Amino acid sequence: MIIRTLTDARASDRNVSAPGWESARLLLKDDGMGFSFHITTIQAGAELPMHYKNHQESVYCISGEGSIEDLATGQVHDIRPGTMYALNLNDRHILRGRTEMVMACVFNPPVTGREVHDETGAYPADRAA
Repeated sequence: MIIRTLTDARASDRNVSAPGWESARLLLKDDGMGFSFHITTIQAGAELPMHYKNHQESVYCISGEGSIEDLATGQVHDIRPGTMYALNLNDRHILRGRTEMVMACVFNPPVTGREVHDETGAYPADRAA
């Protein structure tokens, strides 16, 4: 059984940040669960182009408001508490925070822990997978 607190994760090397976001990674590849689980905070005013070419992601909004734009269709969806979105097709998107948003995120395959987005908006593939 794995037990961790968000407070402890935020105070450890499991906490990763880059412009516009901060992510406390509660489960990682080394935990052996087959997915990773993060609590990610998106800053108010952030506009984050992303394209998880190597991962699928599911996100649930805990608090705050923003939007996600599907770059393939141009469609924009509002995000507010209770909204879930899943990037099941490795969808290119822009995530925008109108207010600070707190999101619960699941990645498959799991991340290893220190990933940040590259110039294409992706996390690198784990070559040891």
